[in-house]
Amino acid sequence: MTIYNKYNKDNAGSNRKDSSVLEDYQRCRRMKQFNRAMRYGLFLSCGCVIMCMLFAGCKKKSDHQQEDAPKEIEVALPIVDSVDVYADFPANLVSLSQADVVARVNGNILKRHFTEGSYVTKGQLLYTIESTNYTSGVSQARAQLESARSQLDYATKHYNALTEAFAMDAVSQMEVEQGHSSKIQAEAAVRSAQAALEAQNVKLGYCNVYAPISGKISASTLDAGNYVAGEGSPVKLATIYDDNNLTVNFSVPEYQYSEIGRQPAGFNSPVYQNFPVVISSSPDVEDNSTIYHASLIYQAPSVDPSSGVVALKARINDAGDELRAGMYGKVKFPIATVSDGILVREASISTDQRGKYLYTLNDSNRIVYTPIETGELYHDSLRLVKSGISPKTRYVTRAMMSVRNGELVRPVVIKNN
Repeated sequence: MTIYNKYNKDNAGSNRKDSSVLEDYQRCRRMKQFNRAMRYGLFLSCGCVIMCMLFAGCKKKSDHQQEDAPKEIEVALPIVDSVDVYADFPANLVSLSQADVVARVNGNILKRHFTEGSYVTKGQLLYTIESTNYTSGVSQARAQLESARSQLDYATKHYNALTEAFAMDAVSQMEVEQGHSSKIQAEAAVRSAQAALEAQNVKLGYCNVYAPISGKISASTLDAGNYVAGEGSPVKLATIYDDNNLTVNFSVPEYQYSEIGRQPAGFNSPVYQNFPVVISSSPDVEDNSTIYHASLIYQAPSVDPSSGVVALKARINDAGDELRAGMYGKVKFPIATVSDGILVREASISTDQRGKYLYTLNDSNRIVYTPIETGELYHDSLRLVKSGISPKTRYVTRAMMSVRNGELVRPVVIKNN
């Protein structure tokens, strides 16, 4: 081995040793950097966790403080006023005036002059019935009247002549009496003929059938071309209903009727001249019902012994074109007056399975669930409370869904308008 080769071999070993040391150094350095990064990341993670815990604790403490503060709730005291108490009674509408259109003669109906269901006025021509026989009857009665008048004229002249002759002793007293009797008979015959002519004219007039009243007319029972025999017994052709003047008929139990009579004003009270009537499509349905008002116009003079009720009638004050005779209704009839009625806001009353209730406040300003018995609606926004609260009871007027039974609140008393 030459000196040169030995030298290269020694240098190669030295290079390999230096490279291994460098690699170990770099590996250690990377491990130190990784450990440093891990410690820094762990520190940041712990800091974030601590900050979150601190923030959550502060928020929980803040929420807890808010929960502890009582919320403001608007409350009011009931209004005490005189209130009319009403009771509901079933009723039905009846036309104050309605009339049947009838035929009083025999003959074929020649023409109908109206549209079924339309409004007709009193005296309007409705039907024309064949009048040939009655025209002939009038002519015959007129001829008989002329004959009777002629007989009367002769009898009168004959009697006058007999009277003059009797003054000259030309005839006897008996002949004068006979002449007077003939004159009287002739006068009676004229009156009879006149009555017969009038009767025939009346029958002839019945051939034109006119509306007896104004109102809406029903469908015709007989059309043109049909024969009607109404001379012996009138035949109904149609019915006219005066729906502009409707009455509501209902009955009140005798004990309630007596209670009304014991009131200071009784049936003379103004409330009986304008009480509500609810009109609906059937007795048990009030959907889409309309409220009208009526005035009491009739009280039965006696109690019905079979049912123990008193029949009453009232005139609808504000009847419109939509009302018809025969419709069902419900009368809200005033039966008493409460001088110190307790009134609360209608919007403050809630309903559940147990009925109506209010949220009231006790002396400790805590919410109390209070069942109540309600009465009439007063002035569209207040409701009469028959039982459950006193005039000094504070009740919640708004935000009933945000309070609960037993909750402590800070009441804000508002004034009643």
